[in-house]
Amino acid sequence: MIFCKAPVPGQVKTRLLTELSAVDAAEIHKELSLRTIRLATQNCLCAVQLWCAPSTEHPFFVSLAAIYPILLRQQQGVELGEKMQNAFCSAFNQYSRALLVGCDCPSLTAHDLDYALTALESPASCVLAPAEDGGYVLIGLNQLHPELFSGMPWGTEHVFELTRARVDQLHLGYFELSQQWDLDRSSDLIRYLSSR
Repeated sequence: MIFCKAPVPGQVKTRLLTELSAVDAAEIHKELSLRTIRLATQNCLCAVQLWCAPSTEHPFFVSLAAIYPILLRQQQGVELGEKMQNAFCSAFNQYSRALLVGCDCPSLTAHDLDYALTALESPASCVLAPAEDGGYVLIGLNQLHPELFSGMPWGTEHVFELTRARVDQLHLGYFELSQQWDLDRSSDLIRYLSSR
């Protein structure tokens, strides 16, 4: 499952607007989203769903679904945790394990996705890819645990450590990918542009 916002100028990558125009920031968002979709679909590891906001009918999403083997789904909920929980709940109606990633992590690799899916073959397990900023860029589960999504201070440097503590409280088997970085700030933009 890939969470993705429509590339509307002024509504995506807003923390980059001190460095970029709204249109250029939206183009970076589109580029990162395409990279993530290619990564997720290239090795046919599993079914890929693109969880869209605000609507699956945005032309960007429609064009992606015409090119890549993805299913468009509508994000449901008010805040991020609720949206993530609802996506996992939906996935477990059909699948025994699921990964959720954002679309702005240039360091994520196909090997990371493969490892994460394999790790979830262990019963009652969770896999996380911590981010340098204190969040995480990937979470994988093989059963629903609402405690991992409720009351979380999303967008802060405490998300990963609190999620990890809750994983311990739930006595889940735990697997951790190498630390990743996502593109949120101007320093991340410089890093990304130099690595292209």
